[in-house]
Amino acid sequence: MPRIPQSLLPASSLALSISRTAWVGLAAASLAVCAVCPAYAAEPPPASPLQSLHNEAASDAAREVVNRAVDSADHQGLPFLVIDKKEAKVFVFDRRAQLIGAAPALIGLAVGDDSVPGIGDRPLSSIRPQERTTPAGRFFATLGSSLQGDEVLWIDYDGGVALHRISTLRSKDRRPQRLASPTPADNRITYGCINVTVSFYEEVVSPAFRQSGGIVYVLPETRSLKAVFPTLHPSGKNITSVPEM
Repeated sequence: MPRIPQSLLPASSLALSISRTAWVGLAAASLAVCAVCPAYAAEPPPASPLQSLHNEAASDAAREVVNRAVDSADHQGLPFLVIDKKEAKVFVFDRRAQLIGAAPALIGLAVGDDSVPGIGDRPLSSIRPQERTTPAGRFFATLGSSLQGDEVLWIDYDGGVALHRISTLRSKDRRPQRLASPTPADNRITYGCINVTVSFYEEVVSPAFRQSGGIVYVLPETRSLKAVFPTLHPSGKNITSVPEM
């Protein structure tokens, strides 16, 4: 506790008594103010992951994976991201499992849950349309650089799969228009990477993964959740569909 300088000590016992009374009064007043001061109010506990999805349209599969990832601590206290390929949508959660952003996404042109072996080492011009899949699975993702030097979130480095800002180099792809459309039906166009808007990448994705990296769950479209995420199904059972909130 800091000591009071001698020059500030009262000169008499009466003064000391008055000084003590004044200090007690000031302390009581301070406590009274702090009791109602918002700055000192207790921070409310975080909402459950599903509560944080309350205002977002999300499929039952996405809600199930989020719920299981948190209940089992499978995301290891790291930020995590769920990519729903069927709905062409990305959900980003912080390390407390609170939703911090959701947005439409562009995904691989072809339907499928596996990458062709060695595809990450091939030039884009050699990748046939039926090989342009976005692989499903659980990945540890980190920020890194593309061949062009742009920052991307590497999901499967060996497979050449990353989440990055939308590319407009091929105008005939109409990628901005596809992202802006109200349906996921036209969101299949990439070679396997996941594209989001520049603002969503820079304001949500990049800050969330900058400190430590995190987990990415890419939902399947031809296989079951249990087959793709066995660590989320230790009991061997599927949970009942999570109700819309």
